[in-house]
Formats: sequence, C-alpha cells, structure tokens
Amino acid sequence: MTESHNLLAGKSVLVTAAAGAGIGYATAKRCAEEGARVVISDIHERRLAEAASELGAHAVVANVTSEDDVQRLINETVDVCGGLDVLVNNAGLGGTAPLNEMTDEQWFAVLDVTLNGTMRMTRAALRVMYERGSGAIVNNASVIGWRAQEGQAHYAAAKAGVMALTRCAAIEAAPHNVRVNAVSPSLAVHPFLTKVMSEDLLQELESREAFGRGADPEEVADVIVFLASDLSRYMTGEVVSVSSQHP
Repeated sequence: MTESHNLLAGKSVLVTAAAGAGIGYATAKRCAEEGARVVISDIHERRLAEAASELGAHAVVANVTSEDDVQRLINETVDVCGGLDVLVNNAGLGGTAPLNEMTDEQWFAVLDVTLNGTMRMTRAALRVMYERGSGAIVNNASVIGWRAQEGQAHYAAAKAGVMALTRCAAIEAAPHNVRVNAVSPSLAVHPFLTKVMSEDLLQELESREAFGRGADPEEVADVIVFLASDLSRYMTGEVVSVSSQHP
C-alpha cells in the first residue's frame, strides 16, 4: 500500500468505470486515501454500489456513450461535491478480432466507449473547469496506442485517438489553467482480465515485461494520482507510459 501524503486534500474527483477491481477502482481508492471527495460511475449497478460502499464514495450509474448520462454525471458531481477539480477518464472497451473479420458493430462499439466516451466526458468537464479557472483531466490510454498487437486494430486506434485527444485538449485548456494528461499502461493484472484474455496470452504478455509480471492496478493509479495532483502542475499534454515492457 502506498503511503498517503494528502496530495488531493479538498479536491473533488470523478472516476469513470470504477466498479470492480481494475484501474478505475484502484484510482478511486487512492484518490480517497489522498484526501479527495470521490464520485465514481459505471454501467454495472450492483458492482458500482459495492465499490461505493467500500470506498465511501458517491456513485452514479452512467454510460459514457450517452450524452444525457454524461451531462447528468457531471451535474451530479458538481451538486454533490460543490465542483469538479479532477476527472479521470478510465472507461474503455476491448475485444479481439482480426481486421478482415471485424464487423462494423465491433469497431464502433470499441470506438464509442473508448474514444468517443473520453471525448464526451472531457468536453463536459472542460465546460465546468473553464468556468472555475482550474482543473485536471487524466485519461487512460494504453501502450497499444503506440505498439501493434494482433487482433486489436479497433482498440489500438481508439487508444491512439485518446492520446491525440489528450494533446489537443491540453493546448486548448492551458489558457484556462486546466491540465490534460494521460497514462499509458501496458498490462495491469486484475481478476476481471481473465474474462477477456486467455491464460496463455496473459502469460505471454507478462513475459514481455522487464519485471516478469503485469502491474498491480494501484501501481497505475499512483501515476494517475501524480498527474491529478499539484506535483505535476507544469505538465500538460503528456502521455506517461506506465510500463516495464521491453522490445
């Protein structure tokens, strides 16, 4: 467990896709430990309620593919917390399919959650943050936005898009004292990962890591906390690799 330093004391933080045991939950937990008022969202109502109970966070069931849900989520966060200081865009959707067999539905489903959802949340948050004259947004990208992987054309395109969106949003937001950065994990291991990835592939990916293992979600969350905090106050438009992956 990382020692707390009250890096987010008094700040309000919204984390999307925070139900379960992945990076979103770990980030919400670390933000709470650093003194933040935390709001979490997800489409999985039961798991979200369980996470909120464990974290002492406010929960909002919301789907980032719905503009109405996005607006409701932002508005409720502002109402509950009195504002929005930090947004962590963690929501994403994966899948595996060779490009020549990939359907339009598979392509658009991944892009709509992973890239369009990040855009919708960022757009809504910026409107609030611009008015306040401060804020920080941290997006969850992936090393797959830089590196090719078989069967991942839709996910790679979406995550590369998140990186580009991060840089462009950062340039626009800087005059308003709002920072936009991203983390780019290689492999964060949690119980739900085995539901979407075979054991053989997981072992292969772990073997590529210099430490011989995937990251614990908290190890990614710690970098997200850094980017959300004033310790990174001169950083914007950056995509920080959270990886020990070697060629």
